Amino acid sequence: MKTFTATPADIDKKWILIDAEGVVLGRLASIVAMRLRGKHKATFTPHMDMGDNVIIINADKVQMTGKKRSDKIYYWHTGHPGGIKQRTAGQILEGKFPERVVVKAVQRMLPGGPLSRKQMTNLRVYAGASHPHEAQNPEVLDVKSMNPKNTRSA
Repeated sequence: MKTFTATPADIDKKWILIDAEGVVLGRLASIVAMRLRGKHKATFTPHMDMGDNVIIINADKVQMTGKKRSDKIYYWHTGHPGGIKQRTAGQILEGKFPERVVVKAVQRMLPGGPLSRKQMTNLRVYAGASHPHEAQNPEVLDVKSMNPKNTRSA
């Protein structure tokens, strides 16, 4: 039995559309990270970009369990002395770029490195319900119906 290794000619990328409204953030991020890497395919090869292109809409309506909306803190540093900044997840979701919470969650579920950065370019996240990728005819992936724990009522 020989080990299968994919070549660039073997890669078949699809477009996937996911509606994040009412979906728990961590569960959404783990499903999207798996799709971006291509681990859902039988021909998965760890060193190749085999994943699908993923479009996430309604990222501003994503849910969090427990008190994460008020207690989860995102930190960054400006580069200046004493320049540590912080925002809670709720502040970011109510702010100008609420899709950053979803992008960060997916990014942190991928392994670090050049391949992960390449795979992150296949992710498109939009705060509203509209997206400019109708021409790609994305398949709708219903994350809510996969598991009852994937949703949470506000």
